[in-house]
Amino acid sequence: MFPWLILCSICLFSSTLSAEEFNVSGNSTTRNPLADSEIVITTTERLAGAIHSVTWNGKEFINSTDHGRQLQSATNFDFGSPMIPETFNPTEAGSVADGAGPTSSSRLLHLIAHENRLQTTIQMAFWLPPGGNSLGNPAKNQTVLSNHTLTKRVQIGIEGLPQVIEYETTFGLPIDEQHNFAQFEVLTGYMPPEFDHFFTYDLATGEIMPISVGPGEQKHPLIFATADKKYAMACVIPPVEFSEGWQGPAYGRFAFPDHHVVKWNCVYRYRNSSGVPASDYQFRTYVLIGDWELVVNGLAELNKRFQ
Repeated sequence: MFPWLILCSICLFSSTLSAEEFNVSGNSTTRNPLADSEIVITTTERLAGAIHSVTWNGKEFINSTDHGRQLQSATNFDFGSPMIPETFNPTEAGSVADGAGPTSSSRLLHLIAHENRLQTTIQMAFWLPPGGNSLGNPAKNQTVLSNHTLTKRVQIGIEGLPQVIEYETTFGLPIDEQHNFAQFEVLTGYMPPEFDHFFTYDLATGEIMPISVGPGEQKHPLIFATADKKYAMACVIPPVEFSEGWQGPAYGRFAFPDHHVVKWNCVYRYRNSSGVPASDYQFRTYVLIGDWELVVNGLAELNKRFQ
């Protein structure tokens, strides 16, 4: 058996099976050199293998506190009634009820970590527990654990661009649900509050412009940076043609001063009056880490490769 193979198991969706019975550890570390340091990605058992930490040059880029504030993915669905955020919301790292506790309601099924590459498959918990509510809106789910899966494949560094993290997500939708609207939060990053200088990057012109802390969405990739620009993070999705009913990508930015955290995300939305098909939905995102120059130069080079 390969030494880096932590587990490769059949994904059985039985509510009686726990992560311990799968014998999957969610703890892993992947790394790759960048400049005089290295990018290090850490996943934890507490988060069912979701990404708890991204560091470079002694700086933490992720503000991981509860089970929502990580580098992770999630979905929202209407479930046959008007769409209300968080009321039918499979989430990679776990449930709001998990709080800052040591375990996750999500179930890790599979994790491989080797050198600069990471792969996981997770059966996602609903963000709200049954009987819970978000801003007075009741949860539509009747179970803690959903039958939605998320597989992520992460590689730190691509050819000629060590500051780029290639991030592939595949969302698996089950056959026993009816939806007419799906929102894919392909990737979101919750960052420390000092990353409070927000910028947009125009893929058509290469122009970089400051933008307010929002909240809000717009069509251009975002850069979050510290005031001295010693540290920055960006996210970009390559141009892809989608069929009718799709919207995106939209890039959202948020600041939560009371909680000492800022957030970016990359979102696609899909409407289909005949129903959202039960299928696998795959997206590719590029996350850039480093100082201002590394991130901006990386975006420019990626943009050339997108042409």
